[in-house]
Amino acid sequence: MASSPSSATVYKGRGATYDPHNRFAPTCSVVEDDGWWHEEATASLATEVREEASKSALSWNRSPDLPFDRSLNPYRGCEHGCIYCYARPSHAYWDLSPGLDFETRLIARTGLVEHLTDELSHPHYVCRPINLSGNTDCYQPLEAKYQTTRRLLELLLACRHPVTLVTKSTLILRDLDLLAEMAEHRLVRVFVSLTSLDANLKRTLEPRAASPQARLKVIRELNTAGIPVGTLVSPIIPGLTDHEIERILEAASRAGARTATWMLLRLPHEVAPMFEAWLQAHYPERAIKVMSLIRQCRSGKNYDAQFGTRFRGEGVFADLIAQRFHRASRQWNMQPRTEQGLNTRDFRPPRAQGDLFI
Repeated sequence: MASSPSSATVYKGRGATYDPHNRFAPTCSVVEDDGWWHEEATASLATEVREEASKSALSWNRSPDLPFDRSLNPYRGCEHGCIYCYARPSHAYWDLSPGLDFETRLIARTGLVEHLTDELSHPHYVCRPINLSGNTDCYQPLEAKYQTTRRLLELLLACRHPVTLVTKSTLILRDLDLLAEMAEHRLVRVFVSLTSLDANLKRTLEPRAASPQARLKVIRELNTAGIPVGTLVSPIIPGLTDHEIERILEAASRAGARTATWMLLRLPHEVAPMFEAWLQAHYPERAIKVMSLIRQCRSGKNYDAQFGTRFRGEGVFADLIAQRFHRASRQWNMQPRTEQGLNTRDFRPPRAQGDLFI
């Protein structure tokens, strides 16, 4: 049952404060208080997981804004609960809410290794880097149990297929052995997402993601292990985190990050009202200013999905962010993100290796 921003509740360890209506549902049921009964909200919400037999492994895109054309998502939803996550609206496709459902009602996809084996073995398959992941964090807490990401990396290493990984989680350090071996063959690049160095802000913005200091430690350990690592400063939230750009890049560089890129806050579909409700719940004194700056970067709207501007925005404030990021990146000798240089020449289709992965 959907709820509304007016009934928003802060739940311990969760980012969303309510469940917006599923935009694909033919009807909408909304909780309303008639004054007769008020049930106290629970202080916390448990995480539920169900398994789903996957029909395929790779997702394909033709976006001119992305440096990759294929990605792989081991899970649907993400327990990290980042309130700003642009992937939240995708949960509506599974008849779930992009709000609290996205971070509490998760789907573990099964059979991915088998499907990926089939897809990589197709005679017309052309090897290019796979991105893990586009719509979830492949190292969210669920991965500790299912180990789907690790098994996918084992397959990719065995057939010498390059991969890029984006994560906020320290769980990636579990797979240092695989990643280090992949790095020896130029098969991997890791990007650790850093939104803020403020631990207090992180607790409500990204409630179940690793702390900023823990992520810097991940960068440090990956770099020490010889694994190419960069940072993704994303999202930059005008009026809330943009003042940290220079400090984030300095900290990431000192930890060992050699590349850096950024993305402006994106608020597609249900994410916009959820983010506004989050602001009112946690930073009411900044809410008007933050939303005003966001709209200044989005032609007066909460979001603009146009290719070419959706990641960086436009206008005076967006241009200022871009200039500051570029200047700080140059100061700390950090290069832009690129998939060039990853090894695609040594790819060996899995089926050509005696069906090792069936």
